[in-house]
Amino acid sequence: MLTAVANPLRLRVVAELSGGRVHVSELARRLGISRPLLYMHLDRLEKAGLISGQLELSEDGKAMKYYDLAPFELRLDARAITDAVRASVHDTETKETASEE
Repeated sequence: MLTAVANPLRLRVVAELSGGRVHVSELARRLGISRPLLYMHLDRLEKAGLISGQLELSEDGKAMKYYDLAPFELRLDARAITDAVRASVHDTETKETASEE
């Protein structure tokens, strides 16, 4: 979970969602970033269990994706930091191995 919030942009996403659920296009506008980049960060936060997304149909039949915060508590101690560092090193090594292939 710590690695998910280790990015300043993801912290901004959490802050924006603290006011309630937001449509993904509106969230991208508020943050001043593209939707594809936002989706990458939303995916990371969702996998960490910090947010949840719901797909709904608008009155005209368009798919609308909304996100809101999931209940969570982040406890920061030495073990959490150590686990986050190990996960980050593992992710970096995995990416480097994949790019070499």
